[in-house]
Amino acid sequence: MTETGAFGTWLRLCRQSAGLSQEVLAERAGLSVRAVRNLERGRISAPHPGSLRRLADALALEGQARAEFLGLGKRRAGSAPGITAPQGLIPPAGRATIVPRQLPASVRQFVGRERELAVLASLLGQAGTRPTGAVISAIDGTAGIGKTALAVHFGHQMAGSFPGGQLYVNLAGFGPSGSPLAPGQAMREFLDALGIAPEQIPAGLDGQAALYRSLLAGRRTLVVLDNAADEQQVRPLLPGSPGCLTIVTSRRQLAGLVAAEGAALITLDCLTETEALQLLAARLGGGRVAAEPDAAGELVTLCAGLPLALAIAAARSEVRPGFSLAELAAELQQAGNCLDALDAGNPGASIRPVFAWSYQSLSQPAARMFRLMGLHPGPDISVPAAASLAGLARPAARALLDELTCASLLSEHHPGRYSLHDLLRAYAAEQARRTDSDTDQREATGRMLDHYLHTAAGAALLLNPAREPVALAPPRPGTAAGQPADHGQALGWFEAEHQVLLAAIVFAAGSGFDAHAWQLPWAMSTFLQTSGHWQEWAATQRTAVAAATRLGDTAAQAHSRRLLAMACSELGDYEQALGHYASSLTLYQRLGDRRGEAKIHQNLAFLAERQGRGADALGHAEQALRLCQAIGDQASEAVALNAVGWCHGHLGDYQQARVFCRQAVTLSAQAGHGRLEGEAWDSVGYAEHHLGNLAEAAACYQRALSLLRESGYRFDVANTLTHLGDTRHAAGDPAQARQAWQQALAILEDLQHPDADQVRAKLASANGQASQNPSA
Repeated sequence: MTETGAFGTWLRLCRQSAGLSQEVLAERAGLSVRAVRNLERGRISAPHPGSLRRLADALALEGQARAEFLGLGKRRAGSAPGITAPQGLIPPAGRATIVPRQLPASVRQFVGRERELAVLASLLGQAGTRPTGAVISAIDGTAGIGKTALAVHFGHQMAGSFPGGQLYVNLAGFGPSGSPLAPGQAMREFLDALGIAPEQIPAGLDGQAALYRSLLAGRRTLVVLDNAADEQQVRPLLPGSPGCLTIVTSRRQLAGLVAAEGAALITLDCLTETEALQLLAARLGGGRVAAEPDAAGELVTLCAGLPLALAIAAARSEVRPGFSLAELAAELQQAGNCLDALDAGNPGASIRPVFAWSYQSLSQPAARMFRLMGLHPGPDISVPAAASLAGLARPAARALLDELTCASLLSEHHPGRYSLHDLLRAYAAEQARRTDSDTDQREATGRMLDHYLHTAAGAALLLNPAREPVALAPPRPGTAAGQPADHGQALGWFEAEHQVLLAAIVFAAGSGFDAHAWQLPWAMSTFLQTSGHWQEWAATQRTAVAAATRLGDTAAQAHSRRLLAMACSELGDYEQALGHYASSLTLYQRLGDRRGEAKIHQNLAFLAERQGRGADALGHAEQALRLCQAIGDQASEAVALNAVGWCHGHLGDYQQARVFCRQAVTLSAQAGHGRLEGEAWDSVGYAEHHLGNLAEAAACYQRALSLLRESGYRFDVANTLTHLGDTRHAAGDPAQARQAWQQALAILEDLQHPDADQVRAKLASANGQASQNPSA
């Protein structure tokens, strides 16, 4: 819009708002009616400064409004060429204005979002006090997450705070038409709502924006820009003066508004279980939900806490009141039927079309990445895993993940880790089946599983260098395997990928990747053992045994049965443990694997000691030692030496125990194996304690704790703390003894280990003695 056009429009608006005709204004200003008419039409290119002042006097303009009016007139005269119309012009006080009330009806059952509502309320407070520009909030989130519902609910809730009214427009950034609303069209709707006659609206978008911002100047107005495609669609519609609050909703993260306009970003997540149940109760009645709490909870899970899905499920139940919630949940549970069941017959209120609007806006590479994400079984995915899935370099994969995040099809809940809710995962998998060949999908799955397997295998050997070797097939081309650098990184990787790996094992077993289905449990075993996840350890090894059996791989069966036996032993199921050890030993002997035989005897020594069969335990430990010395395995020999020493100690020969266990300390230190050295120091401490060298025993236990804590072996840490407490108590230091036992008990309780009862009894006894002797 030209400066001439902008000034003419404003002259006409000011005249009309003052209730003056062209004739009356001309008379008051001492100008001809023709001059006023030509000024309003933009036909006079250089109005005389005196004429401008007389017009301002006739219109009773004062303060900023007068200054802006005169300034705009001077600019059109050429003193500041190229400058557009002012955006902060304040119309004359008392001008009759239309107060728009454009918000759609609020959702009938709005629940939750307390945190987000509080953030919006705080922004409203800023809008009232901010000395410059309007306050902006950008709400993003995936399809059906409730962005519009939140914005509209807040608008109705706070309507009294906006005397200037509420403007609302659906920008159709994502919808069935596939054609976002042009900013100019949205602007025309706003100007219409503000009472501007068509002939008074400037032709160009810049002029319209100037007029729009000027109309909102000095008015506390809420502007809701719903369903935006991008920042460019939104920017012309942003008010420019303080007092206004603008809420933008979009499936994309509008980071540009944050950077350039200082917008506050609100990202919506799925409803919590409590909120989702509240929504169901609001739709179906609290009594119906309370009558079937388990089925209601199952519906929440199946709908992934997505408000749109919950609303559709509730509507499905409402139209079939004779059906129980359990029957509805069963219908949703049917394989491949979840997306079908969540179809309300209306594209705007059905899951597939709503997801499709976002999916179809993606670039082709991002759409492919999204489809492949439907093949991933875990709760979240890292950049290297996604790169492997797509067969891309990591930077390219990250760029696609960022595109999906901006489209709210993924969420980056932790730096470098991405997730999508279950319904989107089902939709992605469905699109993969429709678009990608079986071969492409299987290759992508293989690369993903190779990533987890090869990264886990490297990390496992950092946690336990004495592990039996397993030959892995090379990773497929395009696999981005990770390489943890040290023990700490390896442990951190397992902790981050814990749940993903468990899901990957089940997925591999069910998808025909049997090699991965037994090798992944092998790689996870040290982490699960040392972290106290013994139930998971046993479950994964049962999967491994079944997969190895299907493959007919004798070595795999031997490894998997031994690890399953170890897990059963930790769980106290000694009968099953002995059976699996026996089967494993037979297989190792058939293979001529002496290292495997040695490990079985080490395990049997541990099991016999636990069962109180000391002589049997020593016999197995000595046999393991002979086998390890014969094959020259230094780390395994250190384990065997420690086992022999420990068994001697439990048989009362503490001198021999000390000799063997100190040899184990030396050998494990030479091997650079911190955990083995820590266990050996614990055994030396046990021997020194029973030899009466309590101070030396305590020092040994402290060395052991330092090594074991660094290695992350929580149960071993608890075990050593218990021994240290025993030594402190024997040395007459009950306070230090209680402190050590309390630390041990906290770990054992967290691990839900049965040894917690023994430590609890020690503490109860010590506390009882302390109450009788307060000075203790």
